[in-house]
Amino acid sequence: MSPPLRPPAAALALWTTVVILAAAVMAATAANGTSPASLPTIERQVMCVTCKIPLNVAESAQASRERVLIRRLITEGRNEAQIKRVLVGEYGPAVLALPAAKGFDLAAYLVPAAVLLALAATLAVLLPGWRRRALEQRERGQPPPQLSPEDAARLQADLDRFD
Repeated sequence: MSPPLRPPAAALALWTTVVILAAAVMAATAANGTSPASLPTIERQVMCVTCKIPLNVAESAQASRERVLIRRLITEGRNEAQIKRVLVGEYGPAVLALPAAKGFDLAAYLVPAAVLLALAATLAVLLPGWRRRALEQRERGQPPPQLSPEDAARLQADLDRFD
């Protein structure tokens, strides 16, 4: 019998470190916002403070005032980060479509990443055992589990519907 396939602990640790560093770099790049500003780009990233919907779909008078302010800031040569800071200063943090990447709001980015890492780690631990059991059953000549006659008939009926 061949030994079970298991990733070395060092490789798993390296992979986890790479993923965490990539997430940190992406968060820092997104928070930096030094790219040149354009109205459509900013509109997707901010909210109408009265409608509570993205500015690019809002049609209220407040949305028009926000667009005028954004256009004025763009003509002044401000970048995305500077424009967002002015909008937050004018309307408060509710104007931003995404939470800030600091403080408690950072959890909005870290929790999903942690869940994905936990799922990947769980699969990395469980899959080798499942594979090993399947290989052992095959080597012992055990047939795979069979469907009950009722389940087999229902499966066949479902398959026939798609033909």
